[in-house]
Amino acid sequence: MSVPHTPARIFRGRVADQIVEDLREQILSGALPNGSRLPSERDLAASYDVSAPTIREAIRVLTAMGLVTTRNGSRATVNAQGDTMLAMSIASVVQVEKVGAREVLGLLGALHGYAAELAAEQASDEEIERLREAAEAISRTTDNEALAAALYQFFATMAEISHNPLLAALCRFITEMQIGLAVKLSGGEGGDFGQIARSLQPGRMRIVTAVATRDPAHAAQVIRAYHLETIEKVRAGRQGEEEARAETGLSDALLSWLRTNVGLGGQVASHRSTLS
Repeated sequence: MSVPHTPARIFRGRVADQIVEDLREQILSGALPNGSRLPSERDLAASYDVSAPTIREAIRVLTAMGLVTTRNGSRATVNAQGDTMLAMSIASVVQVEKVGAREVLGLLGALHGYAAELAAEQASDEEIERLREAAEAISRTTDNEALAAALYQFFATMAEISHNPLLAALCRFITEMQIGLAVKLSGGEGGDFGQIARSLQPGRMRIVTAVATRDPAHAAQVIRAYHLETIEKVRAGRQGEEEARAETGLSDALLSWLRTNVGLGGQVASHRSTLS
């Protein structure tokens, strides 16, 4: 199997890096579509006129970037999913820049506020009804695993009906982070996560009502108030700790969740893994 287009000319320098950039461009442009297999190492080496070890190095980099997946004995498969790449990037920035949990949760409140504004303006009546159904489904859950999944679905639905794909992708992953953090801080599956989350159900129904009134400013105000209440309830479980130590604990819990749920190659575990 040959490379879909004529490979870029390889100049002196880091040869593997140039191959990575050429293949990356083909993946992002759709010349190598999601789900397709890359040519074999032998074919790639012949196309680029380089050695097999150089191709293997390039494939390892693409895997770490979350653009391809590999299995022993099989050709690499293109795995260019926006949510996966975004998750890997956000997780890296949070860890490298030492971003605290407070900053992450504050960003989510702002993002959800904007999503609520757009939904109030642009969502159809049918989409708002889906949001209402997602909210009502939360109250019917019987265990914390199902509750975490239903919470995620509610906020993912609101992000989706904003009709802004980038905003929706950002909201989906940071919502996963928030739910994971809340579960960890409340003691995991056997902790009081369920009690806290269910106590916030009236706030979620107010969000739906606000979006349905088609008042963008009010919808944003309601959801930001919901986020503040959520943060306070989660932090209340850490009362008695010194403020600096409590803040460190929040950030440590966030980093622990990221290390568990976002791995090499951008593989992001399901939001249900927040209970593990």
